[in-house]
Amino acid sequence: MSGRFSASRRTVLRGAALTPVAGFALTACSDNGAATSAALTEPTELGAESEVPKGGATLYRDQNVVVSRAEDGSLKAFSTICTHAGCPINKLEGTKLTCPCHGSEFDAMTGKVLHAPATTSLDELSVEAKGGTIVASPAG
Repeated sequence: MSGRFSASRRTVLRGAALTPVAGFALTACSDNGAATSAALTEPTELGAESEVPKGGATLYRDQNVVVSRAEDGSLKAFSTICTHAGCPINKLEGTKLTCPCHGSEFDAMTGKVLHAPATTSLDELSVEAKGGTIVASPAG
């Protein structure tokens, strides 16, 4: 009976030893966005046109898109996949986007880099309001 307990204990300990490693690998993947950094490939409804204030921006995390509205009411949209390392940007303060991976910052109104390490602007997307709903599409 003690031999059986020892083998069972060994199996449990081996499994417990591997669990933190597997958990770390999954956490690291989701932190750097490698598994979730998909850009738009087709027209996508984002939300109500009223969600984007004049002179402001709204971040659509699930679609990796930010939409901004100029004071004249015109809309612009950018991919929120960081141009430095491909991480999805998940933070918008006012009109400043911040990438969680290495701290690159971008202007949500223009897509331009505000703070390195990124050196390339965000990819601009096509955007329009259809029946009160914002629809973003890949550019071109």
